[in-house]
Amino acid sequence: MIYKNGRDVLPPSLLKELQKYMPGELVYIPKPSEKRASWGEVSGTRKLLAERNQEIYRFYKDGWSISELERKYHLSGESIRKIIVKTR
Repeated sequence: MIYKNGRDVLPPSLLKELQKYMPGELVYIPKPSEKRASWGEVSGTRKLLAERNQEIYRFYKDGWSISELERKYHLSGESIRKIIVKTR
């Protein structure tokens, strides 16, 4: 991080106001907050998992047992059940 002198970058009135509160101190000024992407949106993982979960639900509706789905997707029975309940 590069430090800049307040005299070089701030209007004089703002500099005076800051000096009232923090004379001679270092101040970090963060960037304006930007909306961050949700988990998995950028990489596509969220979409892939949603598609996988839909597929698991379709197989379950077509008569596959929980144990068959466990073996196919390498997930626990509890995880399969949660996916099925959530996807209904």
